[in-house]
This record gives sequence, structure tokens and C-alpha cells, in this order.
Amino acid sequence: MSSSEEELVQRIRRDLTDSYDEELELELEDRHVDELGGSETDSESYKESRRLYFRELFRMQGELVKLQDWVVKTGHKVVILFEGRDAAGKGGVIKRITQRLNPRVCRVAALPAPNDRERTQWYFQRYVSHLPAAGEIVLFDRSWYNRAGVERVMGFCSDEQYEEFFRTVPEFERMLARSGIQLIKYWFSISDEEQHLRFLGRIHDPLKQWKLSPMDLESRRRWEEYTKAKEVMLERTHIAEAPWWVVQAVDKKKARLNCIDHLLGQIPYSEIEHAPIVLPPRVRHEDYVRVPVPQEIVVPEKY
Repeated sequence: MSSSEEELVQRIRRDLTDSYDEELELELEDRHVDELGGSETDSESYKESRRLYFRELFRMQGELVKLQDWVVKTGHKVVILFEGRDAAGKGGVIKRITQRLNPRVCRVAALPAPNDRERTQWYFQRYVSHLPAAGEIVLFDRSWYNRAGVERVMGFCSDEQYEEFFRTVPEFERMLARSGIQLIKYWFSISDEEQHLRFLGRIHDPLKQWKLSPMDLESRRRWEEYTKAKEVMLERTHIAEAPWWVVQAVDKKKARLNCIDHLLGQIPYSEIEHAPIVLPPRVRHEDYVRVPVPQEIVVPEKY
């Protein structure tokens, strides 16, 4: 096996481990973090970096819960945009942010391609309906910046629509800021080589092949066009009211920690004191008789 093939196999294995980690993140408690390592073939430095990742992630998720409580208490409104190339890791950090939060407070907006009716609307119209009310956080997994990226590169918008977007978006975002919405914009940056490896990993992993669309594959071919579009986008839409923040995302785990840590620093939250929770006694009635469940509707206990 060549060195490049060995690197790919190692990458696929670590990506699988990363997927399993997502489940571990939901089940493990802080006191179990030190027990995490890796396979016997992993180096000690890799095992330690993995343990550190879990410790920091759990700590930051605890802070995200405090931030959520503060948002609800104060009626703050937050919009966070996640942009970047395909396979840059946007979905991974969104999952880690939302994992332990209330979906009624913190929700994700991942809009599909516009339908025929939406194409005739004001461009921003379909995004406006997803904006937060007081006490809500909305995470956009891709956003209105599709026009500056995929639509521009793939020819889905005209030159006039493209230029109108850049004329409108700064005012649109300033209007959001004036309305009391805090807008935070992240661009996840990966290298040419890293995207290549991640795409190969998805091709060879049956559980991730669904993530590769024909559009994703075409974006790989048009790497340089996407780079130019990204550079123009950052230059023309970096405004004081809603600046861009670039996350170095070649290392997925570091990118998640750095992004969440930065996000926590962007919102002036503080810990909210809660009244002690007291479980009320169960009310019992002597004449209550529980009706048995008919066996024909009980799910078979195979496990």
C-alpha cells in the first residue's frame, strides 16, 4: 500500500472515530474523559489531544447552556451564519453547538435550493421568515451568501442579480442590527489538499456518501473559481455591524473548539440564577386502576 493510500485509510478511520465521538459526547460525563484514548496504534500525543478535546468541548457546552439561559432571560436575538466550502466542517460545529441546547431556543435553518415561486421573490424574503424572535438563537447552515458563492460560480444568478446582492446585503444586515438582532458570520477555511482528502473519505465511507451531491463534485473541479468568489464576498460584505470571522478548519476538532470559544466571547452573557427545582409528590387515588396494554400493539423485545 502506498503512503497516500495509507494516509487515506487512516483518514477514513479517524473520520469514523469522529462520528462515534459525536455519540460519546452525548453520553459521557466529564469524569469519564480521562478514560478516552484511541486504538492501540494511535500515538500518545493523539490520545491526549483527543482527551483534551473532550474536556474543552464539555466545558464550552456548559457555557453555551449559560448563554442560552441569558438569551432567554434578556430577550436577546442572535443569528449565526456558517459558510465555507463543501466538507469544511460547518455541520460538525453546528451539531456541537446545538447538542445540549433547547431546540425551541436554538434552532438550525438549512434551506434547500429555492423553488420556482421563491425564485420570483425578493432574494432575502425566504430567509427573513427564519429570523429569531426575542430569546432565540438561529444558526444558518449556509445562508443568503449562497448568491455570492455557489450561485455566482455555477451561473445560477445573472451579473445584475450578483451586483444587486452586494448593494443590498450591507444595508440588509445593518437593518437587522438596528432591529436588535446580533449577526455573527463565520467562514470555515480549509486547504485544497484537505478538501480532496475529505471528499475521498466520503466516497469510501458508505455512511457518508449521501453528503456528496453532483454539485459538491463540481465544486471540487471549480476550486479556484470558488476561491475568487470567496475573496470578493469577504471584501465587499465585511462591515462593522456584521464582520466576517475566519475559522481555520483543516483540523476539525480544533476548528470546533476555536469557533465555539470565539462565539462565547461575542455575546455578553452572564450566568442566570435559577430557583431550586423541587419535584412535587406524585398524587395517588385509591380508585385508580391502570389499564393493561394490549399485547398485539407492544413492540417485540428483541434486545
